[in-house]
Parts: sequence; structure tokens; C-alpha cells
Amino acid sequence: MKITRIFTAALAALGLSGAAIAAESNGHEVEKHDWIFNGPFGTFIDGDNNERNSVQRGFQIYQEICASCHSLNQLSFRNLGEAGGPFASEEFANPNDNPVVMQVAANWAYQARDVDTDTGEAIERTPRVSDRFPWIFENAYQARGTLGALPPDLSLIVKARSGGADYIRAFLLGYTDHAPEGVTVGPGQYYNEAYPGNIVAMAPQLFEDRVEYADGTAATPEQMADDIVTFLAWAGDPHMEARKQLGVMVLLFLLLFSVLVYLAYRQIWENVEH
Repeated sequence: MKITRIFTAALAALGLSGAAIAAESNGHEVEKHDWIFNGPFGTFIDGDNNERNSVQRGFQIYQEICASCHSLNQLSFRNLGEAGGPFASEEFANPNDNPVVMQVAANWAYQARDVDTDTGEAIERTPRVSDRFPWIFENAYQARGTLGALPPDLSLIVKARSGGADYIRAFLLGYTDHAPEGVTVGPGQYYNEAYPGNIVAMAPQLFEDRVEYADGTAATPEQMADDIVTFLAWAGDPHMEARKQLGVMVLLFLLLFSVLVYLAYRQIWENVEH
């Protein structure tokens, strides 16, 4: 058991997600998808032009669709402009000076909330780059009262769900109007083939051309699902690329060190009879 845990941790450190193992562990299998960020050398760079188009499009999906219900409270606006972020720029190494990130924060649909230290009353203001993403609801009680249930925070949703990115994609594309015979779908409920139990309260969200991508990409449900999952994978591990690069450097160092140790061993014991 201990060896299994160590082996699983080693795979995670190399970026080899245990999503497939986790998906099978609860008896729920989802279609495997070829993600650009999978594997020890996976990155969030989309294509050969060294751009992060998929993560940027995914952020647009979150901004225009998901943010109306779901929070992203583990992430700050500045993360968007940090190294590896969707709007990172060599010209603006400090994300607080990044004009794109500043514009995103200033034009965010929901206001940041502070508490007046003198009166204890809530104060709303325009978000700053240093703020975490403001949520549409003031608290979880208001969210439950409005929606009938608490929508999960999406900051770590890819890591939190068995099956990881594959499951989130399958869930988003798993809605169908034809429930199996004998299954009752009540008012305000929907049938989803990928969800364990199949009955969900969230309505399908990804419709053809629901958003107009800034880069002109066709907004098909499949494309939108790929993009939002890629963004959420980045949100859950914004320093993934730096971690993988460090891991490769460490492995190369250990390989070189092993060679040097072996050569030293040969030289020291060269004239000693065994």
C-alpha cells in the first residue's frame, strides 16, 4: 500500500495525472481526451505559435457563462498575468502593470466587497488586480437561496473530481433530452450521461455559438468544453509548467550525478583486486 502511494505521488510530480485510475476506482468511466497539458512535457501553450489561445478562450467562457453562478475564489486577477498565465507578457513581468489584466479587473461584471472598519457595513468597489475574483453572490446562503443549491467553486474543480479534466469535459457535453425508460427527470432537473446518478440541477450551458471568440475560433460545444476545461486545469495548477521544467532539470541533474559517481567509483577501485 505504501509503495502504491509513493508511485502515485511520483506520477503526479511528473504531471502524469491519476485521472484514469480515479475514474475507474468509482466504477465511472469517461472518454479519454488528448489534452495539451497532459504528460511530463505538457504545457498550456496551444499550437506552434507559442500562444495560450485555449486558456484565453476558456477564461472568456468562464467570464461570460460560468461566473454568473460559480466562484473562482482561489484565484486573483494578477494570476492571469503571471508567468504561465493566459495573459502573461514579457513586457510586463509584474502582472500589476499588465494592461490586459488591469482592464479585466476594472471591467469585471461584479464588484469587490470590503467591510468598513468603523461601521462594519459592506462596501462595494471596482475590483483591483490584487483582488480575488469577486463572486456574484455575497455568501453561500444567498447562493443556495437563489439557485436552490450551492454551485461548487471552480478553482480546483479539475483536481477535485474523479476523472479530472476528462470527467469535466464529459459532464459539460453529457446532457441529453432522452432519459432512459423508467428514469424520471423532475422539474428543474436534467439528465446527464456522464454524471454519477445522472440527474443534475445545472442546465446545459454550451450551445452552438453561445459566445463569440475574440480570436474568431468557431464556438462549437466541443471547442468550448475543451477551452473551459483547459482554463480550469490551469486555474487549479497555475505553476504547472514551472514545476515540470524544474522536475526535468532535477532528473537531468540526477542522471549526470549518477554518471559522475559511477566514473568516480571505477577510478577509485580500478587497481583494487576483487
